[in-house]
Amino acid sequence: MTISRRAFIRSAGTTGLVFCSCGLIDAASAQGSYKHPNLGSKRKPVIVNGKRIKTIDVHSHCLFRDAIALMGAEAKTVEPLVKGAPEHYIPLSDKAAVEERLAAMDAMGIDMEVLSINPFWYRKDRETAAAIVKINNERLAELSAAYPTRLTAFASLSLQAPDLAVKQLEDAITRQRLRGAAIGGSVDGEDFYDPKFHPVWAKADELGAVLFIHPQSPPEMAKRFKGNGWLSNTIGNPLDTTIALQHLIFEGTLDKFPGLKVLAAHGGGYLGSYAPRSDHACFVSPVNCNPDVILKKKPTAYLNQMYFDALVFTEEALRHLVAQVGASQVVLGTDHPIPWEEHPVDHVMATTTLSLAQRAAILGGNASRLLNIKDA
Repeated sequence: MTISRRAFIRSAGTTGLVFCSCGLIDAASAQGSYKHPNLGSKRKPVIVNGKRIKTIDVHSHCLFRDAIALMGAEAKTVEPLVKGAPEHYIPLSDKAAVEERLAAMDAMGIDMEVLSINPFWYRKDRETAAAIVKINNERLAELSAAYPTRLTAFASLSLQAPDLAVKQLEDAITRQRLRGAAIGGSVDGEDFYDPKFHPVWAKADELGAVLFIHPQSPPEMAKRFKGNGWLSNTIGNPLDTTIALQHLIFEGTLDKFPGLKVLAAHGGGYLGSYAPRSDHACFVSPVNCNPDVILKKKPTAYLNQMYFDALVFTEEALRHLVAQVGASQVVLGTDHPIPWEEHPVDHVMATTTLSLAQRAAILGGNASRLLNIKDA
């Protein structure tokens, strides 16, 4: 699929791609030798051990307002009420808006972003969800084709209708040339180990498609998350990912689909911080483990076949994550345009327990291999 940038910009004016105006991001350097292009300096490459590194951010977002509009009365709940949104989210109407996004990436030292859309349509009926996903995937494919060296994307799926999701995934990978699919931590209260979802995982395994798990706070915990600290996000989101990954491990899903490429946002939630407890669970309390599910290896070993973004904020947290899952399983992630991590290259380079080769891999090499990005 090919599309010129000019043609993409013309279509975008009517589709309403939502990007960040990036007033959130300081125009100052995101890494010592970097300057924001608006200050008169072009994007400068990341050099590690004398080698140019293509930095790839696997965790960044956008929205399309024509897709949001299909949510009807629920549309107003889709755009996040956080710093920089909605006042800093704007519809893409001209090339300048895209260039502003690219300039923000330059300031962060990011060569390529992998865009995704957090699923807001899982509770809608099949037809509405299909229409939303169609818009999302078409727009993401157009955007990726218009800016092939800077932007690529994970597809959306109507997971509440697994048979439809299988078709959407195959189309996204084979025709639209997307890199995989972004999914939630569950589907309207149903966990991924449910056999109804097995055809989707089988298709992803067959296609070599990456499944990027991005959480949404567990709704059943809403009452306890009330109060100060935005606990629905700070605790709820990592918890949602942790539950999803633990179910994939303990219910044998990863054994059923050994080639499945699972990428978890926010460092995989809490799993990497206390994973060894999982190895003891069925020994301590066999009655709480399903005797019909015999895992092929100990639970912590499955972490070494999954992938995790480096959005864990401190050098010590990144050191520990790498020690638990392996440097080969960690990739760069920022959550851009939400300002969780505005200096991602600095974060990796400051983690001195990593070798230069490991830092280069996390900054881009691992993502290039995982997502089959040829020009990295």
